[in-house]
Amino acid sequence: MLCFLLAVGTMVIVEGTRDPVWGLLMLPVWVGVAKMEGLYDADQPKIWHLTTDEAPAILHWIVLSVAATLFFIRALPSETLTMESAIALFVVALGSAFVLRASARAIWRGLVPPERALVLGSGKLADMVTRKLTLEPGHHLSVVESKVSANGSERLDVERLSKEDLRVLVDEAGVERVILAAPELDEATLARVVAVCRSAEVKLSVMPPMRAMLGTAVRLSHIAEMPVIEYGTWGTSPSTMAIKRASDIVVSAFAIVLLSPLMLAIAISVRLDSRGPALFKQLRAGRYGRPFRILKFRTMCRDAEERISEVVSVTELPEPMFKLREDPRVTRVGRFVRRTSLDELPQLFNVLVGQMSLVGPRPEEVWLVERYDETQRFRLQMRPGLTGPMQVHGRGELNFQERMAVEREYVENYSLRKDLKILLRTVSTILGARGAY
Repeated sequence: MLCFLLAVGTMVIVEGTRDPVWGLLMLPVWVGVAKMEGLYDADQPKIWHLTTDEAPAILHWIVLSVAATLFFIRALPSETLTMESAIALFVVALGSAFVLRASARAIWRGLVPPERALVLGSGKLADMVTRKLTLEPGHHLSVVESKVSANGSERLDVERLSKEDLRVLVDEAGVERVILAAPELDEATLARVVAVCRSAEVKLSVMPPMRAMLGTAVRLSHIAEMPVIEYGTWGTSPSTMAIKRASDIVVSAFAIVLLSPLMLAIAISVRLDSRGPALFKQLRAGRYGRPFRILKFRTMCRDAEERISEVVSVTELPEPMFKLREDPRVTRVGRFVRRTSLDELPQLFNVLVGQMSLVGPRPEEVWLVERYDETQRFRLQMRPGLTGPMQVHGRGELNFQERMAVEREYVENYSLRKDLKILLRTVSTILGARGAY
């Protein structure tokens, strides 16, 4: 409602007349469209609450509501609107919708205690769920860990618990959400957990035990009452990839012009801080494994590549990746630009010429990619990105398997909407500096 009032108020100022005030009669339409888009109910059932993930719904809401408001005002006798006031209505409504929604969510997180959640399950899946909830900031949960065994050292074996045991467990824990993460899940076990959660009026989230089962699923649909998982086994359409490339060219060219003073200042700072060039060039693996020279601001001493044996033994790496929290080769200015990701700005030139994309898998060194097995080469199907799923889902805190998992999900479920979400989340990730070193 506040978003609507701000937008109409701006319209009145730009128009210079009271004609836009008639738009206030469209408030029920704005509320109704927001309700249909799920914006009033989004945080209630879901485990995940991020304003950036709601960008498509917010944009759809604003476009429909603004169009209806403009049509209504123009349909009134003797009422006119200028193009400037119409644009002001849209821009202020869209901008304030994001800002006010994010602010309201932040205030809510500060005032409302975290939702108490119980992880039901055992083994790697339950451990993975707990770790993801630690790494990702998009939830408002406090995980209650329950142990049931003779020595109290193991997680719940949910398959052996009766309905009565589950109810006692939920009541004693005093939780508001149950997260089912059983390594083996049959229909009977799921039915018991659902029945207990319904009777206790507790929310339920289920993590599929076979991640590959839903790894490439793009959506859940229904035939009557029967659920159907639709798999994205086809390739990304040429039109989608053409739009992605066109966006890369336009945005990177605009960003280079806009950020050129900042890049010049960083280059001068790098040169003054330590001996060596301002730019660092390194061979990286591009799309289909084709090598290209990536551009970055130099963050290490000039002979960093020759000194790599001082910090890591390449031949003894257990996995084809490495990143050090405290690398003695990093310079003072380099430490700052790394934490703020400003060292990545020269890659805009790589994006412009088509070697990289704005969003994509992390660009890895050629010698690391040469160690990939066939199951890991999927990430080479797309151009590496200036930012990507790894950067917004934990950055340097992720291990190799977790990096592969988030990048596989990106490649196999690719959409332009996903790129938009990652770009929006990148801003908050950089400001938070989590996992950056």
